[in-house]
Amino acid sequence: MNPPDTTLPRWAAAALPGLPQDGAGPVFAEPWQAHAFALVLQLHARGAFSWDRWTHTLASELRAHEHDADDGSRYYECWLSALERIVNELGIVDRPALAARKAAWTEAYRRTPHGTPVIAPQE
Repeated sequence: MNPPDTTLPRWAAAALPGLPQDGAGPVFAEPWQAHAFALVLQLHARGAFSWDRWTHTLASELRAHEHDADDGSRYYECWLSALERIVNELGIVDRPALAARKAAWTEAYRRTPHGTPVIAPQE
């Protein structure tokens, strides 16, 4: 599998205050963060939603959690929540389908021995 394309246009970086990044661009503590990030960029690039809609959805999630304790992972947890919310609102994925997929991945994770890659659940 190819790594996700996390190239972020300059205009997008300016519209995302709080985005963890260094001189080369966004930084990720976990692979899932890069994947969630890349999904948003791809969905936007394909016209699923405007960048303005995305930033408003993300900002809403960040505001909802601004008083939560944060170990540095909160930003991408909000990113993922915003992604789930926007794909549901737009009818790209409905909540029951998303919940079923999450449950399948959780079960796959639980069945996978430590140190072994988690295999995608069968659809």
